[in-house]
Amino acid sequence: MAITKWVVDPMHSEVQFKVKHLVISTVSGTFKNFTGGATANDTDFENAEIHFSVDVNSIDTNLEVRDNHLRSAEFFDAAHHPRISFQSTSFQKVSENRYHLFGMLTIKGITKPVEMDAEFGGIAEDPEGNVKAGFEVSGRVSRWEFGLTYNPLTRTGGLVLGEDIKLIANIQLAQETPETV
Repeated sequence: MAITKWVVDPMHSEVQFKVKHLVISTVSGTFKNFTGGATANDTDFENAEIHFSVDVNSIDTNLEVRDNHLRSAEFFDAAHHPRISFQSTSFQKVSENRYHLFGMLTIKGITKPVEMDAEFGGIAEDPEGNVKAGFEVSGRVSRWEFGLTYNPLTRTGGLVLGEDIKLIANIQLAQETPETV
């Protein structure tokens, strides 16, 4: 059986998040710097091991003041917790191109189990002959469960920020040389 290692191609991948603001609209952001990969049986990703890490300081919401606030101790505390990490515990195929991804997510030093959905886009060869695989991963996490509890109220007592954070990662993996086991 061949074990295939894959590494995230950051030039063709993106990591986004969305949160409700004033409960009437959504604010989006991205993380610009991240690394990760997968180890799978050949090109069958079922039961693959998946790992991922995000540089908190690379947060970008298109507003520098907000980005600096998100890096501060009131939110991610990037000075003490510079990385968000994920390690899979299970990757189960549920249909032709859909998977359930289970794993442990660590934010701000707090590790909790999470469940995400993954849609497999397929495998293709780029113009240079490199083998690539594509996935869109999505899910929701409670920011409060990870110590992201900053929560001012409006003058009328309404929430400024929603509890749930929607995560979306469009990931392109590059295949490394297969190993025979």
